[in-house]
Amino acid sequence: MNASPAAPFVRRPRHHVAIIGAGPGGLAAAMLLAARGLRVTVFEKDRVPGGRTRTIEAPGGYRFDLGPTFFLYPRILREIFAACGADLEREVELIKLDPQYRLIFEGEGDSRAILDAVPDVALMEEAIRRIAPQDVAGFRRFMAENRVKLDAFRPILENPILSPTDLLSLPMLKGLMRMRPHLTVDQDLRRYFSDPRIRLAFSFQTKYLGMSPFRCPSLFTILSYLEYEHGVFHVKGGLGTVSVAMARLAERLGAEIRYQSPVERIAFAGRRAIGVEVGGRHVAADAVVMNADFAHAMPQLVPDHLRRKWSDEKIERAQYSCSTFMLYLGIEGECPAIAHHNVLLSKDYVENIHQIESGIIPSKPSLYLHNPSATDPTMAPPGHTALYLLVPVPNLRSGADWSRELAPFREIALDRIQSLGIPDLRARIRFEKVVTPQDWRDRYAVGYGATFNLSHRIRQMLHWRPGNRFQDTEGLYLVGGGTHPGSGLPVIYEGARITTRLLLEDLGLPAVPPGYAMAAQ
Repeated sequence: MNASPAAPFVRRPRHHVAIIGAGPGGLAAAMLLAARGLRVTVFEKDRVPGGRTRTIEAPGGYRFDLGPTFFLYPRILREIFAACGADLEREVELIKLDPQYRLIFEGEGDSRAILDAVPDVALMEEAIRRIAPQDVAGFRRFMAENRVKLDAFRPILENPILSPTDLLSLPMLKGLMRMRPHLTVDQDLRRYFSDPRIRLAFSFQTKYLGMSPFRCPSLFTILSYLEYEHGVFHVKGGLGTVSVAMARLAERLGAEIRYQSPVERIAFAGRRAIGVEVGGRHVAADAVVMNADFAHAMPQLVPDHLRRKWSDEKIERAQYSCSTFMLYLGIEGECPAIAHHNVLLSKDYVENIHQIESGIIPSKPSLYLHNPSATDPTMAPPGHTALYLLVPVPNLRSGADWSRELAPFREIALDRIQSLGIPDLRARIRFEKVVTPQDWRDRYAVGYGATFNLSHRIRQMLHWRPGNRFQDTEGLYLVGGGTHPGSGLPVIYEGARITTRLLLEDLGLPAVPPGYAMAAQ
């Protein structure tokens, strides 16, 4: 009896995923999905990857990070690289900073107190002792209790929270118990530190979320804990080199990145996303991942009638972070008095916060000054310095006209920088770039110029935040600071892992291996 001929082998087409935006979340998603064998196309409106996490290459050989400058908790990105068969430290050079940063507390008249935050516990206790001896004992207790807090809260940071029922598991409930939603960061820190300056030393990190420590939920005391537990790193060549390395690895894994290709809209069949429209052409996809700024992009890319939970009206009345006024200065000569990271905390810090929340531009603002040239000679030509200034200011809901405010506020900012120890600053400027809240909106597509996305108030976190799977539709997923778990690079990378797990499961593909979670050792 003759055997039946073998059935012909049929190769199934690979699932295709379209990713909108080559920011950190989009790049992480592209790497992970390409590593799982999917066909991935990233559409990026600019010429370079990274979004706000890019490096500005300026005339004269100066280099500046556009947005983030602190590289924290590299463990998550290290695990993502490992899941893609790569080694983060082989792709970029990480330099652990010691001191991590300098805090300058303004006092009465010209008096100032300086605290150099260091990773060594005993030396940090001595630094605290010089300012507030009574608060020394609180440091180790703060570290121990936040170590437990982070461990308890990991299930919430690592998993999707699409509805209230997702919070009902025992690990989630234990995490919520640690959240203390009735307390702010500053109120929680009062359990450890009585001196308001020391509390600011452990709470200014809420600036990573664009929030005040007097309003930010107490969960976020873990931000300063992470710095002391895991270190603060500088990436040689600027933090944008991480984005370049991620794009390089994504392409190595088979992803295609199309630069200068802004997406005009997401295409739908009913409520299901079926692709994107780019340059007037339809690009079909089995799933779409949106990495663009949520408040800016969602009203443009998804029709309002498909967004029941996040309609145009809801997006309009949501609460947003502050904005930032930025100066990028190429300076002739070195600036030995300026540390790598510097935070100047105004004597009127509380009033500053109140002014920003009220839509008033501060007249004597607190600020952050980045001097990467102190560590990395590649950031400026020999004998020169690259300085980056960030000043928190109101977002564009304040109604401020920055075409009028720019010139006087620039003078205030330069005076504040010069007071830190840079004589003849104005005469030494050889390159200058300014970014105002209006620039964040108009040039960098940031909704309301709110640099840190949707506010992290309790009612805009957990299931109240836009979900990693956008629930008003099918086949549309979100990554970035505007979705769960929230803003800040480590959290955005973690969010990309959550999003890709959901996407793979929805396509009926194997879920990401369990050892690949944030808690993996």
